[in-house]
Amino acid sequence: MAHAAPTPGMRGSPDILGERTHMVAKWAVPVALGLVYGYWAAANRRSGGPITGWNLLFGFVTAIVFIALYIGVRALAPHMKREQHALVWTAFAGGAFGFLYSQTGASVLRSTGMAVAVSAACFLVFFYRYYTHEDAEGHRVS
Repeated sequence: MAHAAPTPGMRGSPDILGERTHMVAKWAVPVALGLVYGYWAAANRRSGGPITGWNLLFGFVTAIVFIALYIGVRALAPHMKREQHALVWTAFAGGAFGFLYSQTGASVLRSTGMAVAVSAACFLVFFYRYYTHEDAEGHRVS
């Protein structure tokens, strides 16, 4: 079992999960989130109407794009300073929300406004999180 016992100087709780569990979670989380996101986008687009082949295709393509973007952001963001780290996740969250909202049939202006509002709230949360858990260079401190 890897990382089961705390090492000297290690703060916080020990990692009780093995490397295999982390590897599975590394791929299972984006896939699960992507499938939920794709289903949600397809459901918004059909507005309660019948499920069609094009609607299924739209959902799966949306899921694949979401998964690819999530994996890209997750790989890129930790190599940035904390402010940029927060901005990258904020842009991802705001864009994802704006796209979902636009599928409801709302106007582009309203979708953009809602995405900006959600992005502002996300930025505050992400910035606080990274500011309190990373040093100025973006390295974890806790």
